[in-house]
Amino acid sequence: MNEIIGRVAATEKFPATMDKFYFWTDADFRLNAFDVVKVAHLNGSHTFGTVENIFHITDAKSFLTNYISCDFGNTTIDAPTLRVGMNYVEVAVSFNTHNIYTPVKNDSPVTLADKSEIELALGLDKIKNKLVCGFLKMYEGHATQEITLPVNLDAQFLLGSEGAHLNISGISGLAAKTSYAMFLMKSVQENFDDCAFVIFNVKGKDLLALHEADAEVPAQIYRELGLSGEPFANVRYFAPRNADTDKVTSYLPQADVENYLAGGLMKKFVYVYTEDRESLEMLFADVDDTTQTMDSIISKVVDPTDADFGGISTWGNFLSKVNELSQRGNSKEISVLSWRKFKRIVNKAIKTDAMFVEREIPQNRECRLEDALKKISAGSVSVIDIAKLGSDKQAFVFGDVLKTIYKLKLGEYDEVNPPSKIVIFVDELNKFASKDTAKNSPILRQILDVAERGRSLGIILFGAEQFRSNIHPRVTGNCATLAFGRTNVLETTTKDYSALPSTYKNILTRLEQGEYLIQNPIFRSLLKIQFPKPAYKQFKD
Repeated sequence: MNEIIGRVAATEKFPATMDKFYFWTDADFRLNAFDVVKVAHLNGSHTFGTVENIFHITDAKSFLTNYISCDFGNTTIDAPTLRVGMNYVEVAVSFNTHNIYTPVKNDSPVTLADKSEIELALGLDKIKNKLVCGFLKMYEGHATQEITLPVNLDAQFLLGSEGAHLNISGISGLAAKTSYAMFLMKSVQENFDDCAFVIFNVKGKDLLALHEADAEVPAQIYRELGLSGEPFANVRYFAPRNADTDKVTSYLPQADVENYLAGGLMKKFVYVYTEDRESLEMLFADVDDTTQTMDSIISKVVDPTDADFGGISTWGNFLSKVNELSQRGNSKEISVLSWRKFKRIVNKAIKTDAMFVEREIPQNRECRLEDALKKISAGSVSVIDIAKLGSDKQAFVFGDVLKTIYKLKLGEYDEVNPPSKIVIFVDELNKFASKDTAKNSPILRQILDVAERGRSLGIILFGAEQFRSNIHPRVTGNCATLAFGRTNVLETTTKDYSALPSTYKNILTRLEQGEYLIQNPIFRSLLKIQFPKPAYKQFKD
């Protein structure tokens, strides 16, 4: 690794600076973006940097020179004039062994870094609370010099206390956002005992077999990363009750549903009026309520002393009372039109949905989500299937769960000792926390609260979406770890990507499945990592 591959070139037009330098190298020598190089510097120190861009130049003054050299554009002949050519490489400085950040000197020798030097250059050498987040490859294409290196991040910057939260972005399918989130959560489950997971299944049946092993799991890669390659342990599933007592509202095949229910792996979740009416506000997450009349109605509904709603104990009676008030109104503060708007929204969600039950006590194989989640134990994985629900009811369930976890960590449930950390994962985060979400949305308020204050309580948000630029900036801004998957060129032109070099933006548009660019406070630069396919069963379409 000590072979000199080039020398620093500091010119009038392209000087070396504290943050950047250039070096020339042979045109046939292969380098890649994100490769780490080393330069000898002052006082016996060494400066390390990551490759950002590579240019090829010749002694030709213009394109016209090349054209004339080929007999004025004869494409069938080789140019008779030999052009002197070489590559020059643009490098971003990441670290100096003696903290000397004066510019490197012209003509200083440049070499490739070895494994330990790469760890030093990228900030991977002093990580205390190691959590593997993938692996990186350096010097690809060099048979004798290629390096594969496991990458660990410091869990304190993912799960607290130094930082928290993860945001994953990338286009649907190719970016494998869910797979990467599952990889990280499995890594957490194997390395940290006092952490529980609440996972929302929002697409098809993607996450409804986390407990089953994949027959094609790449065991060797998992071993090299220090992971078992086993599926998730201690998993239970929750799906909405269906009108058919033997089914649930889910994309999971009926045979699997029956096996899950019979084996105690799954519960059908329900909502009862007396216990869950306070969650009604979640149905109005996307409703523009600038006059706050919906809030006023909900406050009236949940008031146990209210003359209209105080004695109601079932959803049916509740809907009947709402229908009555939408005909005549009942006060000067709330108009009949507001009651009718309220009626349309609650009727659409509740009237024909079997998860809203008339009884107060859930039956066998049923549960209230609040009752189940307030008892979650360390190491457990709770998968809540909302994929087949409408967007309004998805928001209702998501908001209700978020509120339950918050109450749990605030100690509002007697004689309950929750895990020190609870990770909540939701894909399609844009449904609940986009820039366009109404400011008065109760779900947005809860997500912002988790993003800004959840770390102190041990509530960690793992969110994923196709376009990061669409997410509320207070959510992404509070995520200590960012994962950028493959995206399109229009997305990379938004200000969310303005800090990335142009080469890195272009790389984002052609990342392969299983590749991500990772940013974490502990890393000295952006890393391009890879991760193996999930170790749990994935349904094939």
